[in-house]
Amino acid sequence: MMPFVLKNQKILVTRTSKGLFAVQENCPHNGASLSKGFCTKNNEVVCPLHRYSFDLETGKATSGGAYTLKTYPISKKEDGWYLGIKASWWEM
Repeated sequence: MMPFVLKNQKILVTRTSKGLFAVQENCPHNGASLSKGFCTKNNEVVCPLHRYSFDLETGKATSGGAYTLKTYPISKKEDGWYLGIKASWWEM
């Protein structure tokens, strides 16, 4: 798992057997760094603080409360990897 900041947003990129995924880096429950957690064989990321788990494809909680992670589209092209992030209207 690799955390980074892009346009002031903390993002976590991780690879599982289902591919590469990008989600918000902080747990929506209590703000813990998801990069310090782990991924499961069920394609989930698990928060290190309270063990809440989230589906990496949908961002929906699979345990814990009714929280949802923000997900980002990620794809590979000939010249590299691309991550989709919304731009503000003044950046377009």
